[in-house]
Amino acid sequence: MMSHAYENPLEPSSFLAENVNILPKGRVFDVAMGSGRNAVYLAKRGFVVEGVDLSAEAIKEALELAKQEGVKISAQVADLEGNYRIKPHAYEVIVCFNYLQRSLIPQIKDGLRKGGMVVYETYTVDHAQFRRPNNPAHLLKHNELLDMFRDFRCHRYWEGIIEADQKAIASIIAEKI
Repeated sequence: MMSHAYENPLEPSSFLAENVNILPKGRVFDVAMGSGRNAVYLAKRGFVVEGVDLSAEAIKEALELAKQEGVKISAQVADLEGNYRIKPHAYEVIVCFNYLQRSLIPQIKDGLRKGGMVVYETYTVDHAQFRRPNNPAHLLKHNELLDMFRDFRCHRYWEGIIEADQKAIASIIAEKI
């Protein structure tokens, strides 16, 4: 069973850390990277990481965290709902945590090279009982994440409520075949 302790904003996602060893080495793209906790974690493990976020403050924090940890990441402010496009066939791994933009799924799939993997974890509709986000547009329906990557080979999947953390999430690691 997955260990979902309350997530420290400077620590990587526990789902990512528990499964990092199955990811193919190479280039990583971090979608809506926030303050860079996952990007820096991956860079420290030898991945070449780039990421984007809408928040200039978050990008500044991510670059500062990378500097403190002695690694380099590429990070830029970008509006994923605007005209930003994920580079096609450019990455071994694409990660996305706590962000749902359904229109990005085709770009995520296209951004991976054959054999590349997506690591995606975000909130489900059951999360609305706890706190924000509670807008259904930002919450996965039951099995929706699994359905989104049905054409990929699923390596890990978990969906449910974590009572101790008061959150409801779905998590997947799937390989482009």
